[in-house]
Amino acid sequence: MLTQKSQENQQILIEKISPELDGGRYPAKRVAGDCFEVQADIFRDGHDLISAALKYRFIEPRAPLEHETSSFAPGTNVVWHEVSMTKFDNDRWTGEFSVSQIGRYRYYIEAWNDRFGTWEHDMQKRVQAGVVAASDVLEGVALVKTALPRFLTVKTDYDRMMKLLADVAAAYDSLAAGTLFLATDIPEIMNRYPDRSKAATSPELELLVEPERARFAAWYEFFPRSQADAPGLSGTFQDAIKQIPRVAQMGFDVIYLPPIHPIGRSNRKGPNNTLDPKPTDPGSPWAIGNENGGHKAIEPSLGTFADLAQFVQAASEHNITIAMDFAIQCSPDHPYVKEHPEWFFVRPDGTIKYAENPPKKYQDIYPINFYCDNREALWNELKSIVEFWLERGITIFRVDNPHTKSIPFWEWLFAEVRLDHPEAIFLAEAFTRPKVMRALAKSGFSQSYTYFTWRNTKAEITEYLTELTQTEMKEYYRGNLWPNTPDILHEFLQIGGLPAFKLRYVLAATLSPCYGVYSGYELCINTPVRPGAEEYLNSDKYQINYYDWSQPQNFSDLITRVNQIRHDNRALQLYDNLIFYRADNNENIIVYGKTTPELDNIILVVVNLNPYSAQDTWIAVPYWDWKIKPDEPYTVTDLLTGETYTWQGEYNYVRLDPQQRPAHIFQVKRIGQDEQTIELESGANV
Repeated sequence: MLTQKSQENQQILIEKISPELDGGRYPAKRVAGDCFEVQADIFRDGHDLISAALKYRFIEPRAPLEHETSSFAPGTNVVWHEVSMTKFDNDRWTGEFSVSQIGRYRYYIEAWNDRFGTWEHDMQKRVQAGVVAASDVLEGVALVKTALPRFLTVKTDYDRMMKLLADVAAAYDSLAAGTLFLATDIPEIMNRYPDRSKAATSPELELLVEPERARFAAWYEFFPRSQADAPGLSGTFQDAIKQIPRVAQMGFDVIYLPPIHPIGRSNRKGPNNTLDPKPTDPGSPWAIGNENGGHKAIEPSLGTFADLAQFVQAASEHNITIAMDFAIQCSPDHPYVKEHPEWFFVRPDGTIKYAENPPKKYQDIYPINFYCDNREALWNELKSIVEFWLERGITIFRVDNPHTKSIPFWEWLFAEVRLDHPEAIFLAEAFTRPKVMRALAKSGFSQSYTYFTWRNTKAEITEYLTELTQTEMKEYYRGNLWPNTPDILHEFLQIGGLPAFKLRYVLAATLSPCYGVYSGYELCINTPVRPGAEEYLNSDKYQINYYDWSQPQNFSDLITRVNQIRHDNRALQLYDNLIFYRADNNENIIVYGKTTPELDNIILVVVNLNPYSAQDTWIAVPYWDWKIKPDEPYTVTDLLTGETYTWQGEYNYVRLDPQQRPAHIFQVKRIGQDEQTIELESGANV
């Protein structure tokens, strides 16, 4: 049989909370400084009014992950903050709070019957009609008297309500008495002390707040061993330090290093993934481990821990964060193979199975068996690897092939690591089935690789980026867009030449606040290992290369300019504000915009997707969404060139020649709005 309290709780329904991922199993994600909005359907039967509040609290880093205390239990010392929720559409309510600390928050919704508000609403109608009965006034008096004990701690409010009761008692008739309740301060006071003894509550949900780098960052990947000053030499961390100013000049925020650990000797791969390496071939850095150590050691040819510390410090002085690869696999020479053979997949004949992705074979690495009998020791050892590098100043980890590892392991690992290191950021390098990629993101990855590399038509880009940024995925999946990687050289870049490289770069850098490129992209290196393949010829993965940055095809000036635009315009630093617009040239011109919530920064991007020929079109822009009037002209300044145009109305004309410029990045302003100073490098060729 239902108790009175449970019946009352069921009278108010709280449904369809957003964000709420899989019934609360996974947290939504934000970055420090965000305003976190929560919406829900909140309603009850009848016409009585209800009120609602969004309650939240920050969880100290070492607080247990499980719901260790009930927020509703008597005697608990958990302190919840709250903000009022407001109804904005068809029983849909919203509330928001700012998140200033990185770490975990919890939040829930509380809703209660607003008995005084309901009575007051009816009293207003009675007063307006001049029909107020004595019983109507007595109901109001009873509500105030019931609330008086809740006012005792605030003397001014208590005294005001006592005066109200005295004035009501002294009123010459019911109409005058009812009018006294409608004084502006009376509802305000009553609303501060509602009766919540029978409030309905939603389940507690969790929010993960991460550093800004988790959402806004430009990544640059290079192999330290390919950073020597001259051909034929093996680069070191000291050589890599010399490259930091060049990378910083281009405006990148993160330098990502492939594995820097000792490289296995057994089954070592030669250039272009051959099986017959020369004794001097360095092998693939993803084949981790030899007699010099494993995941907690450094490849001797790169330098020492002291050299790495200098590299990290030098990057920090240029406001660059170092990311390193976390690849959970071992070469046959890794110390783990001898010390813990049970951590691997053992064949019936007693040999250990190497990795395969048919038809590809990776004879130089052994995959880990995450569900081996000694699982607890294995998982704790893998966690200690992350902690080892965190203690040495590495806070960002690009995780290699996480979809071939245990998803429960990732969920456990991230929760454990963030207890002491909420600043840690993890990027999932997974190109696999969509549901698996989404599950990895939910498990706790800060960012995720995407299918952007294979989305090249207007329809493909529009559909895919809308899914990433405008559906529930935006709450947990931050897409990091890469036009190339050491593993992937798409056909579009192979045949499109310099214009293709430029337009794909602009797309990556403006569609998402997180993007990355693999070193050499700015040189338009686009020779595949063989026709029809998506792999680079002479890839850094298998050999040491030398890069001549003075080549004429180097378009680092465009990269520099776009990264500066990203840093100067907050609209490009947000993730879920992407909107696509119409263009008459349906196949070749793509148009999209990003704005800040306050509309103080409006960015409009137009890209020619055809790298071979000039394209023109009329584009339709929703000037009304920017609070611009139909007859009001406005300016659009191309931040790539500094050119300013005056537009008016919805339709305006653009033309882009890929040989001259691949795109416009317009900043939209109303006439008379303070203009931003745009400084362009003299002679810049974008």
